[in-house]
Amino acid sequence: MDKLIIFFEGQDPVLQALYATLFTWLVTAAGASFVFFFKKMNRAIFDGMLGFTGGVMVAASFWSLLSPSIEMSEGEGFVKVMPAAIGFLGGALFLYSLDKVLPHLHINLRPDEAEGVKTEWHRSILLVLAITLHNIPEGLAIGVLFGAAAIGMDGATVGGAIALAIGIGIQNFPEGIAVSMPLRRQGLSRWKSFNYGQLSAIVEPVAAVIGAWAVIAFQPILPYALAFAAGAMIFVVVEEVIPETQRDKFTDIAVLGFIGGFIVMMVLDVGLG
Repeated sequence: MDKLIIFFEGQDPVLQALYATLFTWLVTAAGASFVFFFKKMNRAIFDGMLGFTGGVMVAASFWSLLSPSIEMSEGEGFVKVMPAAIGFLGGALFLYSLDKVLPHLHINLRPDEAEGVKTEWHRSILLVLAITLHNIPEGLAIGVLFGAAAIGMDGATVGGAIALAIGIGIQNFPEGIAVSMPLRRQGLSRWKSFNYGQLSAIVEPVAAVIGAWAVIAFQPILPYALAFAAGAMIFVVVEEVIPETQRDKFTDIAVLGFIGGFIVMMVLDVGLG
């Protein structure tokens, strides 16, 4: 791990963000590759993995994003916490706006339950767009944190950014499965199901590069940017991930998965950050 941190420290922060999110993209592809071996997945396992995803995202939102945002803000008391509060609200409203505009369909929902602008797009496209929407704040969070570490902001380290990328990469594995498996059940070929599954994460490197560049170019926005990514991630968890784990009889398994994901991300962030 020390060699990995040394390697990243020798890179431009934008490249750091790009390399880290290429890793998260590859993990998504690894999950999507399960479609070559299975046509469906046990619902209990699926709900447990979705719960794990939610736990990672919630833990990352606090340990990797909100806490550094507050720590690096100036002032005391209410003044110190305001950048985090404003950024958090902005991130949630940003995802809320995308959720209302971008046509998408959450996993396990019927076609008539699609959200966003009404369209005649195929169900497979809507499923991919739902996970793509999910991945925007994840890529942004990684990029912003690498940018923060590059400019030496208190509470932000390259190790912490790597921990965030590892945590998001781990939870991207079930996301790849979550896209490819339903598409396979709908009759798409294995290759098409795999390609749709891995393409859902291609937005992460794009968002990460934008995030890293933005905080380096406009350093005063950094506390807001970190909290912005956290607000966007929490919106996704509450609006999408948790409701999807509560639609069947395996809610307890999903909750245990959530707790496991939270612990893994907390340990990674504190241990490496």
